[in-house]
Amino acid sequence: MPTLGYHDKIAVLDLGSDENRFSPDFLDAVEAHLDTALAEGAQGLVTTAGGKFYSNGLDLDWLIANGARTQWYIGRVQALFARVLTLPIPTAAALPGHAFGAGAMLAIAHDYRVMRADRGYFCFPEVDIRIPFTPGMAALIQAKIPPKSAIASMTTGRRFGGVDARAHDIVDATAAEGAVTAAAVELLAPLGGKDSGTLGAIKNTMFAGALTALTAEAPSTIPLSE
Repeated sequence: MPTLGYHDKIAVLDLGSDENRFSPDFLDAVEAHLDTALAEGAQGLVTTAGGKFYSNGLDLDWLIANGARTQWYIGRVQALFARVLTLPIPTAAALPGHAFGAGAMLAIAHDYRVMRADRGYFCFPEVDIRIPFTPGMAALIQAKIPPKSAIASMTTGRRFGGVDARAHDIVDATAAEGAVTAAAVELLAPLGGKDSGTLGAIKNTMFAGALTALTAEAPSTIPLSE
């Protein structure tokens, strides 16, 4: 399960050491840690992970077993994206391994992304697993990466390594094994001390379209044929 620590005034949220799929308990833990980080006056947030996955996204096993709660579940996931997108402190996702599907969307919701250069993939596999993007998810991705990169990633299921993801402006920087989280912290360190109310308002204005789509009523069903 996720754990929260600090590097000076930068909160470091470790998502865990397994696939870090978005179970309801996982979502509850992440939201609680975000509450804590803000309450304790963090001046930045880095999310990372301890295993070969940053996150493998939606908990499809839970979703299949709880199909009647699809709308609630997708709404919860999109609410997390919306919160991270507009968090009133600088944010960076440190990707030491794979980020797939909704896990990649969580990374996209941050202000910046740092990915391991030599191993791990960033991928939106939805076209290959026959799960269309919701309007909110599509709006989030298209708000954060250039149109050509959105087409290359959203319509092909392509797996981007770190260097390739950097070339397509999907991530902002790459780092060596063991240095990804430190690089993300270093990226945020000079940005601390911004007025949180002003920064939050700016983000809400910048990403108003994506925010509206993410907080709209979630679909009641999605196909789950992998």
